[in-house]
Amino acid sequence: MTANTLPEVTPGISPVVEVRRPKVIAIATQKGGVGKTTTTVNLGARLAMAGYNVLIVDLEPQAQAGTALGVTLGGGVDADEAAELGRSLGFILQMALQNFPRPHLQDAMFDRTEDVLDGFEGNGRLCVLASEEASMSAAQNAFITKPYAMTALLRRLLLAEAQQFDFVLIDTPPAVSHLNAVALAAADFVVTLCLPEYQSIKGALVLSAATHAVEKNTDGECKPRLLGALLNRSNPLSSWTVQDIEIRNGMVGDGVNAEPGRGLFPFVTDVRRDVRISESYIHGKPAVVRFTNQSCGKQYTALVEEILDRIELPRETWTIAEPVLMEGDADD
Repeated sequence: MTANTLPEVTPGISPVVEVRRPKVIAIATQKGGVGKTTTTVNLGARLAMAGYNVLIVDLEPQAQAGTALGVTLGGGVDADEAAELGRSLGFILQMALQNFPRPHLQDAMFDRTEDVLDGFEGNGRLCVLASEEASMSAAQNAFITKPYAMTALLRRLLLAEAQQFDFVLIDTPPAVSHLNAVALAAADFVVTLCLPEYQSIKGALVLSAATHAVEKNTDGECKPRLLGALLNRSNPLSSWTVQDIEIRNGMVGDGVNAEPGRGLFPFVTDVRRDVRISESYIHGKPAVVRFTNQSCGKQYTALVEEILDRIELPRETWTIAEPVLMEGDADD
């Protein structure tokens, strides 16, 4: 076959056209204040820095993911601000639930590539579907009135209208809610978080069980898979207390063979407590962008590498964090 020649097609058989679709990852917890939004935007930015096209979906009424990337949808009377509210994800979901005309996702998203990734070469796109409190709260109320099958609405929209992206990362509400169920149903993969606090383990295990239940609840349309749990805002290993060790070991649970709710497949990488991460929020640029080659940036880079490996590999081959021995546990 010469150059510029189309491949032959067997008569009567249509050529197979591969439809590109993004990998959708929900960053989800059952507890607030664990760093979910910060993790979402840092992972998304690092993937974009590596050349992937990334869409951040802000499904949280508090709209923190958009703000962390420099997008805030206000409720002012200015005509431009009013028009921007029509691009909010909450408004789009409401219209879609009622089969009313709505913006296409491509027209609603904000492209933050130039502003956030300025100075990096070979990067992909970084876009955000922004949220706004009133419209997202109204969307949540609208989901309550609809059949459970509509929980898959966001997934259907993303697969149909976000095909130009390699990854979609969803920032979710920190509680059991219809929006959280919508996020899990939209996801191919789920990453959860724990803090070095006992109560965070229970919430993460509940999230694990909820993720497993989605396939049954949606009659097989949605099949999210838990990729693992990140130990976030951890202390340096040299200063771990008995509580820190018990938290880590509780995350390991039954290891890679764990049943839902019996283990969280913790990542080897943990993200240490670092004021540079939280301060980056006010600059509209994630810490992994501002401090790429410093410890916090390197931790997010290592976490992204683990996530990419787990997406491609079967669970039985994953490398998960090892249990930590306490004094008296080692053999004499």
